[in-house]
Amino acid sequence: MSELFSPIRIGPLDLPNRIAIAPMCQYSAIHGDANDWHLVHLGSLAMSGASVLVLEATAVEEIGRITHHCLGLYNDDNEAAFARIMGFCRKHGSARIGIQLAHAGRKASSQVPWQGGRALGPDGDPWQTVSASAIPFADDWHTPSEATEADLDRIVDAFAATTRRAARQGIDLVEVHAAHGYLLHQFLSPLSNKRTDAYGGSLENRMRFPLRVFDAVKAVAPDTMAVGARITGSDWIEGGIDVEEAVAFASELKARGCHYIDVTSGGVALGAKIAIGPGYQVPFAAEIRRRVDIPVWAVGLIVTPHQAEAIVASGEADMIALARTVLDDPHWAWNAAQVLGAEVARPLQYQRAAPNLWPGAAYKHEPALKAAE
Repeated sequence: MSELFSPIRIGPLDLPNRIAIAPMCQYSAIHGDANDWHLVHLGSLAMSGASVLVLEATAVEEIGRITHHCLGLYNDDNEAAFARIMGFCRKHGSARIGIQLAHAGRKASSQVPWQGGRALGPDGDPWQTVSASAIPFADDWHTPSEATEADLDRIVDAFAATTRRAARQGIDLVEVHAAHGYLLHQFLSPLSNKRTDAYGGSLENRMRFPLRVFDAVKAVAPDTMAVGARITGSDWIEGGIDVEEAVAFASELKARGCHYIDVTSGGVALGAKIAIGPGYQVPFAAEIRRRVDIPVWAVGLIVTPHQAEAIVASGEADMIALARTVLDDPHWAWNAAQVLGAEVARPLQYQRAAPNLWPGAAYKHEPALKAAE
């Protein structure tokens, strides 16, 4: 039996398999509002056979967006736009729906990637950003203001308010984004946090604000909602976060009722020397799973069904979260099920293409086709 297609429980959620679709920014929203692009994109992935679909990094306040075109859930218009998307996904999809709650901090007010991904210039309608310290992300980037106590209180309240909006929309899972160099990661990393108050210096202090945010989210999330966190396993820069600090942060999250940890790495500063290769971030997930004993999601160049199966079967992670892999193949889970001899949910309209009804399914994979020839 395939381990990848075995059931698992994450907090209050019973999931039929170990495949999640990771958050993937689409840079296609208008004033934070989801639109037809999100309907098609998310609607398709909700029907992909994955057990969980986590929506892209979603800003909890307007200045927390990465770009002018990032998704938001901080006002009534945003929520109304979400309702249409969620209605479709729930009606036609089989995946449980999650959302990644995010604030970009000093990496906000930037261009969309296909326009360069740099800080917005004066003609790009930039805005003042906020961070742990008044340190720009990189040369030629704007300098953020150092967050005041009033800023911190406002942002904590914003995370809680967005969680309430998500709950009203029937979202099953929220993931607090504390990685990829965004605001909570900026507090955690000594590379970006040079504060001398209770939020800077020691790891205990650097964790203080991200844990405040998590506690606020957890406090308002209904019992039916899973609450997780995406954290970094390494900054990949000397003097930055390493796996020991990641383990300590994961332990604190577990103690506060976190249901799972999604482990990634990098993004807090330019110049990191990242050893990219198949499954390159899986060891961070494996170490946290071993030492913290919490359900862990692994990410990072997980591409083939057998690779994903091996990660779960070996105990390195409880689930795998796919991003660009499913942009390349939105039906990855269907194909993986066929390769691994498992079953997966398909929409009624597509079931006639399932292996038990469509002879062509046997010839999709090159070895089988060559054998037939």
